[in-house]
Amino acid sequence: MGKTGVYINRHFTKGTIDPMLYGSFVEHMGRVVYSGIYEPQHPTANEDGFREDVLKLTRDMGVKAVRYPGGNFVSSYNWLDGVGPKELRPRKRELAWRSIETNEVGTDEYMKWAAAADVETIMAVNLGTRGIENAVGLLEYCNMETGTYYSDMRAENGHPEPYGIKYWCLGNEMDGEWQIGHKTAEEYGRLAAETGKAMRVLDPSIKLIACGSSLSSNSTYPEWEETVLSHTYDYIDYLALHQYYGHQEWGTAEFLAQTVDLSDYIHTVISACDVAKTKHRSGKKLYLSIDEWGVWQEPDEGVDDLRAGTWPIAGSFSEQIYTLEDALLFASMMMTFLKFSERVRITCQSLLTNISACIMTERGGESWKQTIYYPYQMIARFGKGTVLDGRFCDEPCGYLSERYGKIPFIDHVEVWNEADNELVFFALNRSDTKNDVEWTVSGFDGLSLKEHTVLTGDDIKATNKENHDRIIPKEGEKPLIKDGQISVALPPYSFSMLRLSVNR
Repeated sequence: MGKTGVYINRHFTKGTIDPMLYGSFVEHMGRVVYSGIYEPQHPTANEDGFREDVLKLTRDMGVKAVRYPGGNFVSSYNWLDGVGPKELRPRKRELAWRSIETNEVGTDEYMKWAAAADVETIMAVNLGTRGIENAVGLLEYCNMETGTYYSDMRAENGHPEPYGIKYWCLGNEMDGEWQIGHKTAEEYGRLAAETGKAMRVLDPSIKLIACGSSLSSNSTYPEWEETVLSHTYDYIDYLALHQYYGHQEWGTAEFLAQTVDLSDYIHTVISACDVAKTKHRSGKKLYLSIDEWGVWQEPDEGVDDLRAGTWPIAGSFSEQIYTLEDALLFASMMMTFLKFSERVRITCQSLLTNISACIMTERGGESWKQTIYYPYQMIARFGKGTVLDGRFCDEPCGYLSERYGKIPFIDHVEVWNEADNELVFFALNRSDTKNDVEWTVSGFDGLSLKEHTVLTGDDIKATNKENHDRIIPKEGEKPLIKDGQISVALPPYSFSMLRLSVNR
């Protein structure tokens, strides 16, 4: 058993948490939409065909924003195919995922779902196979008062009031050679700048997100950021980056160390933004949108229905089943975003249902929560307010990673929720043994325990696939609270949340 000391002070902070940090992602891919969020014949379906069981799980999860409609899908998608009478909408061969897209769900249907889920929409436009005119048309359709072609089209389709969508992605992963309409940084930067300029003429109130790198391992990173920002800085509000981590085959220690790479990645992109700010002699600070992120692994054998030469409708592919081990890395990624909350303002866990998902569904049957659902829910519910600048008191106990150097056993982040007079500690134990953690707290008086919840288990490879309640949060042991110190033993391979009431 090791011991870790952490010091926090009320006046030493990192940043304020934007609610948009708790986002997710719905793409027309596999079963994310069809039989994920939408299944008109399902016993729980509402009048619009959306599964109420999934809507409840989404709200309970704490999701505040959802990115739509893609993803790779958007780069060959014409939004006009998904509006108007359903019986007149075209069935098309969708190139990104080699599927048949029925277009039964489009912009108007999705916006009904977003309203029912009580989430902000982050809308993506196609800068792969289309461009300025198509993007501006969609913006007019969604945000403008009636009286012009596309806004009148929306009204004719039964939606007279504008949707007022605030956040817009200028394409998706345009640095990726896998992307339909893949572009060089120069090509994309010019197109994104001109598209953003035109969209702002139509609606100056919107917030624009340009594509940064899709992975920290991409060969064009970080030169991509430099070139794209040289064109787009004056027109955008956020730069996007995407990141997924797999490599479960490396072993638990190396697998859980990968958030070191995530921290380096975020720090580098922030630096690129700040260099561009100086070059543009700008007073504007650019923020980051990590609008695709997650833990990735190969799906279970037999799950993948996507085969060369077939064009399924909502086929079951890439349906990862997550372990406790995956949930621990997932939690550490969320904690990393909190640590960068001064600049990371939007994140979208990818995806909401069935593919690399928090929520799994059966066609016509039940829905259930993956292991990763729980750290998301815990952090989204109680990670509100100001992130404190927690520091190790001494050299922490840890281990040596072959790829990432010295890794502390304990990953931690602390949040001060002044509105609720609540101090919240999130802590990850990367060790296979118990570890004692002692927080020394300055500036907070009258501390008392409200909750100690732990996500752990006796098998780090356990999942919730067969027994949906195998890996769930449970009550943790009561910490010792005395004279501004909070001491607790964290179980092996665990994610913990301590909520403390504060007198002032």
